[in-house]
Amino acid sequence: MDKNNSIKLFENKQVRVQWVEKEQKWYFSIIDVIAVLTESIDPGAYWRKLKERLKAEGNETVTNCHTLKMEAADGKIRQTDVADTEQLLRLVQSIPSKKAEPFKVWLAKIGYERIEETQDPELAFDRAMKTYLQKGYPKEWINQRLKTIEVRKDLTDEWNRTGIDKESDFAILTNEITRAWSGKTVSEYKS
Repeated sequence: MDKNNSIKLFENKQVRVQWVEKEQKWYFSIIDVIAVLTESIDPGAYWRKLKERLKAEGNETVTNCHTLKMEAADGKIRQTDVADTEQLLRLVQSIPSKKAEPFKVWLAKIGYERIEETQDPELAFDRAMKTYLQKGYPKEWINQRLKTIEVRKDLTDEWNRTGIDKESDFAILTNEITRAWSGKTVSEYKS
């Protein structure tokens, strides 16, 4: 498999994933995740039933899921229901399972932290500093990164003021700025 299609292991069970370059997102096979979390003997049937229930509840996540061609266990390429990270986390919340419970606790904690940050935005800044430090970045790099974010915000505000408001325009301008200082496009630089 190439870098855009791979298999992740979770508790010795395979979860097929695929990178979609155009969207800059990873997509996960929903039935593979269900197999890991539920230990169902028929994760496909479990997913069909869960979809019915979620649609009846008016859950938009199921509606927004789509399919990608992925290699099945028998080696054949088949259309498979997939979810991006946000959709997958939402689906995990709907799966009654002891294995899903740690994810649900984590999601609740993250949600609580974001609500706190809306009341005190400095908490978001502190969280960013802590995360970068945990990843091993030096304080000088972190300070430069945070200044870069501030400058980018000022720049996008200026672009908005002059009438640039489409996301695609921002992407083009950011790509050109990145190419000017690094000699690479944003996606090349990220790689």
